[in-house]
Amino acid sequence: MPEAVSVFDIFKVGVGPSSSHAMGPWRAAQRFTRGCLEAGLLPCVVRVRVDLYGSLAKTGKGHGTDVAVMMGLMDEDPEVVDTRGIPATIATLRKTRTLLLRGAKSIRFDPLDDIVFHPRESLAFHPNGLRFTAELENGGNCQETYFSIGGGFIVKEGEVGVETSMVALPFPIEKASDLLRYCREQGLEAPDVVRRNEAAWRGEAESTARLEQIWKVMRDSVFRGCHAEGILPGGLNLVRRAAGMHRLLLEGPAVYRDTEEWMEAIVRKRGSFSDILKWVSCFAIAVNEENAAFGRVVTAPTNGAAGVIPAVLMYYACFCQPKEGAIADFLLTAGEIGSLFKKGATLSAAMGGCQAEIGVSSAMAAAGLTQVQGGTIEKVMMAAEIAMEHHLGLTCDPVGGLVQIPCIERNAMGAIKAIAASNLALAGEPSNAKVSLDAVIESMWETAKDMSTKYKETAEGGLAARLPVNLAEC
Repeated sequence: MPEAVSVFDIFKVGVGPSSSHAMGPWRAAQRFTRGCLEAGLLPCVVRVRVDLYGSLAKTGKGHGTDVAVMMGLMDEDPEVVDTRGIPATIATLRKTRTLLLRGAKSIRFDPLDDIVFHPRESLAFHPNGLRFTAELENGGNCQETYFSIGGGFIVKEGEVGVETSMVALPFPIEKASDLLRYCREQGLEAPDVVRRNEAAWRGEAESTARLEQIWKVMRDSVFRGCHAEGILPGGLNLVRRAAGMHRLLLEGPAVYRDTEEWMEAIVRKRGSFSDILKWVSCFAIAVNEENAAFGRVVTAPTNGAAGVIPAVLMYYACFCQPKEGAIADFLLTAGEIGSLFKKGATLSAAMGGCQAEIGVSSAMAAAGLTQVQGGTIEKVMMAAEIAMEHHLGLTCDPVGGLVQIPCIERNAMGAIKAIAASNLALAGEPSNAKVSLDAVIESMWETAKDMSTKYKETAEGGLAARLPVNLAEC
């Protein structure tokens, strides 16, 4: 049976700065403590040790993996936790060396001793490995190993292959050619096929509400980022730029009560083609500055690429002629394209470099934009293929292991490329295309396997090697 991946597996609400290095470990910690509770062991736990391997160890400090693990062990939920309170919570934990396990059992916990980084050791299945060991009162222990495989997805060792639901879908999709065939045979558009599949998990009303929530969180993250000043955390002393860009584009302060009025102000200012390009960049940078500051964003399909799709959606909502229901159609189409890359390649920069993040998000955005601008299914797939084709081989080289340089600007570039790819597809003739979406997904996976490890989220190559940062001194 083909792997069943919901749109809401691709789009998850969570906390920055990384889906694979923060959200995944956060969820793994929650799952581990839940297992202890269900086994009746939680009251007997006296200590927990967390071992981080491979990429999680090499860039974990910059990506906040240690913070995410501690929040997960306390069973705070990344979807609803007050992100403003995270620094104080962690500061208190470090000072008191006490952790409230699953919010119920107080144990001694010193992050310096109980979170161990193993940068020179990787586990076999995936570069993002972490192991939890709970010591019990009777001298025994409970141990589990997890892998954070990209986009916030996690796999427990021994359960490989069941990290996503295996429900029976009316239109099982493994490759782009499957989606294309269903659309042609059934006379449906891409979002219609996806809606019918989503009904295998939940009712239409719930799916609609979830799509509205995803769009709201995306929109809110753009808004917050456009109004936040200051220095991003982590030690690079990177100045936030979105607010300054926003101020210049609006030509001074504007009066608005909420995000709706704010978007109306943007529409009124519209400006030249150059201004619109600046707005798209501003939107993308705003989201990823929020992400870098441990703000709330939506994996799209990852946190490191969280700004691309919101930026293109904002472009559509503000500068095109948005139609009723189009945002949902965009997200459904984009989500299905993201699932194709998950199934046929990877969403993990530790496995595939940044082509697995910015490249995939750009392909998703290009497909979604083409769908809502009246493109056929053939043009939707052509747009996704064009966008990824021009991201193949993109390396992941975060300076200091932080999701800041070059990650924030890359979201702006990915958004602009998505719009360009969509325009090319809308003006093109798919029957003349030489490369299919399935072919580019296969090429991406082959490229990922051939790529040197130092270009896969290790901070050991590329820009990271040219601008070395010792986070221990920050």
